[in-house]
Amino acid sequence: MPFNKHALLSLSAAGVLAFGVSACGSDSSDGSSASSSDTAAATPQPTPAAEVTDLSKGVDTEVTLDAGFVKALGTLKLTPAPTGKAEITKAGVAKFPITGGNVKYYTPGTVSPYVQGEIDHDGSGLSLTGGSTKVTLTNFKIDPGASVLTGQVSVNGKVAAASAPLFFLDGRTLKPLATGPNNTAILEGTTVKLKQEAADLLNQTFKTDALKAGLVIGVAKITVKTA
Repeated sequence: MPFNKHALLSLSAAGVLAFGVSACGSDSSDGSSASSSDTAAATPQPTPAAEVTDLSKGVDTEVTLDAGFVKALGTLKLTPAPTGKAEITKAGVAKFPITGGNVKYYTPGTVSPYVQGEIDHDGSGLSLTGGSTKVTLTNFKIDPGASVLTGQVSVNGKVAAASAPLFFLDGRTLKPLATGPNNTAILEGTTVKLKQEAADLLNQTFKTDALKAGLVIGVAKITVKTA
């Protein structure tokens, strides 16, 4: 049965909220996901309480770049720049258009994680240039259940990793969910932090050891079209 407008708004809000709510854990894995999968295989999957099957109406994910991150790039003589359809404003806000994805929201306690899906940002990203070396991070995908953002990594135009974990999404700094103009739901306040895998790759590429896991990249604001 199709959702009415109010149900759809709640549904989309739940999907965006998942981005932060499920990110309240630590940036670690103890292997529990494997046992959860085994349990899920033996137990029928409950019906989602709400679902958004197509997020292609956008709008975008914005990250207000942290002053410490910008300073670190300056110290390392690395220049950031938007790629594809992304942009970086004069105020230091990086914007990445949402191009697709889907979200399922289950009643908390019935499934773990209770929010599943992905939020896609194809065709946009961020580049870091130092001397003759340019690293491009693009095609971001947010996994709300795992609290991680992955993306394609290229070095001087050559793909180094088709899909690598880049940023951890810490939702403990979230603001309450808000509704915006033109049928949008807005979630702001998730702290974006550098993942160990990304730190290792960047350090190796730029021949440094200065970039550490947990480095705060900035604070995210996700705006999703609900109708």
